[in-house]
Amino acid sequence: MQDQHIASAFDRDLEAIQAQIMKMGGLVEASIRDGALSLDTRDEELAEKVRKGDRAIDELEEMINEEAARVIALRAPTARDLRLILSVIKISANLERIGDYAKNMAKRTGVLSHMAPVDDGTGALRRMAREVERMLKDALDAYVQRDAELAMDVINHDRDVDQMYNALFREFLTFMMEDPRNITACMHLHFIAKNIERMGDHVTSIAEQVVYLVTGEHPEDDRPKADKTSLVAEG
Repeated sequence: MQDQHIASAFDRDLEAIQAQIMKMGGLVEASIRDGALSLDTRDEELAEKVRKGDRAIDELEEMINEEAARVIALRAPTARDLRLILSVIKISANLERIGDYAKNMAKRTGVLSHMAPVDDGTGALRRMAREVERMLKDALDAYVQRDAELAMDVINHDRDVDQMYNALFREFLTFMMEDPRNITACMHLHFIAKNIERMGDHVTSIAEQVVYLVTGEHPEDDRPKADKTSLVAEG
């Protein structure tokens, strides 16, 4: 009877932590969406909301880490349950980093809103952010459903985000070469594009944690990155 009571208390603890993860994920999804929208529409008020909202994301990560540490100390979880708790800690860390990148995107809204628009640069970034937001939603769904196949789809989809980034990198480079007056704005836009590409990497890490959680094995690291800009820079 005592063991059953301990097991049910442990389950409640896990449910509470996972509910916090989903709450955190929802805030991060909104942060990506609103950050990209504020950039595209030059809405400085919305950008300020994204910047201030990052505090709530940070606080949730701290809460999740504290609760996970408490559960490990009090409940002495089995290997499988410990894997779940460690996955939660890693997922929350990735969500926190994605939130930071969304905040950085919002920070640049104020600067870019006072510069001449560069073609459809902000619109393209918003479309790229939308892809990452969809990936994150699928990664969180895969986590809730313990769906390794959906998680693998997310991992493979990161290549599309990399290719969008490569295209934008070349586009911004062209704009800078054609008109030096575009250089400052394009540098800001490129910085944002790189942040969104990094968001995709962190979403991929979340999906990899789901695969590990379900199968006990990490996905084979044979997926080539489609970001070729480092090669351009070196060449």
